[in-house]
Amino acid sequence: MMDRRDALKAGAALALASPAMARETRMADDLLDGHDALGLAALVKARKASPTELLEAAIARAEALNPRFNFMAQRHYDHARAAIAKGLPQGPFTGVPWLLKDLNTYISGEVTEGGSRFYKGARATVTSELVTRIERAGFVIFGKTTSPEFGLTGTTENKLTGDTRNPWNTAHIAGGSSGGAAAAVAAGVLPAAHATDGGGSIRIPASCCGLFGMKPSRGRIPMGPTRTEGWGGLSCHHAVSHSVRDSAAIMDVTHGVEPGSRYAAPTPDGSFLSQVTKKPGKLRIALMLKPHSGAPVDADVQAAVIAAARLCEQLGHHVEETAPKVDAAAVGQASFVLIASSVAADIEDRAKATGLVPGPDVLEPITLAFLGYGRTTTGMDFARANNALQAAAVSVGQFMQDYDVILSPTLAAPPLELGRINLTPDCDFRTWGERASMFSPFTQIANMTGQPAMSMPLGMSSGGLPIGVMFTGRYGEEALLYRLAGQLEGAAPWAGRKPKI
Repeated sequence: MMDRRDALKAGAALALASPAMARETRMADDLLDGHDALGLAALVKARKASPTELLEAAIARAEALNPRFNFMAQRHYDHARAAIAKGLPQGPFTGVPWLLKDLNTYISGEVTEGGSRFYKGARATVTSELVTRIERAGFVIFGKTTSPEFGLTGTTENKLTGDTRNPWNTAHIAGGSSGGAAAAVAAGVLPAAHATDGGGSIRIPASCCGLFGMKPSRGRIPMGPTRTEGWGGLSCHHAVSHSVRDSAAIMDVTHGVEPGSRYAAPTPDGSFLSQVTKKPGKLRIALMLKPHSGAPVDADVQAAVIAAARLCEQLGHHVEETAPKVDAAAVGQASFVLIASSVAADIEDRAKATGLVPGPDVLEPITLAFLGYGRTTTGMDFARANNALQAAAVSVGQFMQDYDVILSPTLAAPPLELGRINLTPDCDFRTWGERASMFSPFTQIANMTGQPAMSMPLGMSSGGLPIGVMFTGRYGEEALLYRLAGQLEGAAPWAGRKPKI
């Protein structure tokens, strides 16, 4: 008997064989290829394309490619069509299709499941402030992208929606936890998409899929109204994109204090978009080739970072191999306490509200391990963990008084094969943790300290997979990172380097 996935593949093949679908596919190719989000908005403004044409082209491409890469968690096509029919706000992205991540981001009345059977069918009763700002900018939200359960790992594989696959090689991960967003953008469904980052979840999939991914400073992008910080301040929202300018322009329309915020990142002089074309000046760059944990780094990754360092020197920057001192074990444990406590609290609250019993039928094994540990933590454990991360932030902040940015790998290896670090692994919790931390030993420090960090698609592995190079800036200094990113994008452009679909 044909299973659901085979049926989807067969249905897609039949649809593609029809003349109508062929025409829609050609329309998608004409409209979506060769333009970033600002470029699509310019087409709409010049009346060379309508919001409806862009939306239907994106939907057609999503439906054609999702059976292969599995990046769609929710379809909000009626919501999108209704928004266009009502009349879109006039903003910098009017008429541009957009996808939200299916994690802690809400449209009132629509489903958000967080990649978990425990939240299957859960409908939001509020609309996120970020969603309000996204739609005010003119974006047209037509769905949500896949995430691992509660965003707990660096690959997007879950028991609810299945495995999200990398458009560069479907045997490999698209990264996580914003892997659905990155796969959709890399596959060409749309030029940019919403992503979140609690330990690398913007930068990991950006690295895996050959995209630009900026993790903003703590307090830069709103997370409310249900709460204004996630995982004790580790988590934040932004996007993955092909172009640097899209990332900057998206930050322009989304950043700023929201009602009830505990804190807000400092407001820059001028727009973030204006920074992309400005020269960064001569920067002092700390080159960090080895992670604090001592995990091994793949030779292709090392080569990509060294090549990026040489490019920076050619552009006039001073590069020096050095790194801040951080106790990897201590801050790793502190981060685990915050995450496990937060996950356990959410699960217990959901169980109380619904009567659902947390167990293996609705939660994956690694998630259950987080739940078990979170149930044992105390208020003092949480306070001490928070203190440890504040101490790390002070230490790194003092180090960065002498350096403008830290240059490092984004990940210690090219994209892994599927099944290695998912939440239902072929190993125990300790082994899973070792695998996950060895793959991504560089990204989480910026979440602990609240600093901005960006992954740039500057390398490729010998096996033909993308390699990201990471630049971490001082707190609140996304503007400087965007200036550097614009310079590097101009010196080593990647726009034409895309997977063959």
